[in-house]
Amino acid sequence: MKKTLAFIILVVICGLSAACSNPTNTSTSPAPTNTAIVNMNTLNNAAPKSDEETPASVKTVFPNASSFTKQHKDLSQDQISHIEKDSGAKIPDTDHHSYLAFSNDGGTRKQIGAATVIEANGKEFVVVYENKEGSPFIKEVRGEGVSADFLKQFAGKGHDDKFQIGADLKSNGVDDATSKAIAQAVKVDALTMQTLYGAAHSH
Repeated sequence: MKKTLAFIILVVICGLSAACSNPTNTSTSPAPTNTAIVNMNTLNNAAPKSDEETPASVKTVFPNASSFTKQHKDLSQDQISHIEKDSGAKIPDTDHHSYLAFSNDGGTRKQIGAATVIEANGKEFVVVYENKEGSPFIKEVRGEGVSADFLKQFAGKGHDDKFQIGADLKSNGVDDATSKAIAQAVKVDALTMQTLYGAAHSH
């Protein structure tokens, strides 16, 4: 009687415990896979990080944004070599940061733009990007203490443009050293954004 009672108790315990699963049951559930693709168009599957990580200068560019996500991607040595060769300048940091702005109209989270923060000759600038045919193009560049007429020349440019002062860019009242430093920094950033987020294409 005691053996029978002990057997019944054991059966009940095993029925409640995951450790006593039936060894003949070979069915398994496939491991979940994350197929979300991060690109310039959408980041809807990623939870936004704290807006405290987004500089006020970036928030000002997107007054209608409901949230921001800070992105950081490491550049490989091969990518760095190509960018520095094409730009003629050194990359300031191999960990590239960008800020993605999102709206939440109608309950749907949608990316409305992207921006980066760069430094040139001791000044800080916000480079705003938009997507054209899978590649990031500059929508505008903002910065304090620099002629707006100079900065507006960057609008519409992409990684293929030369960004040369005296050729496709005019100084427009900005001293030579500053204008060249800004143009070079924007060129490096545009090439980096294309490398990290742009669609593959041939020239």
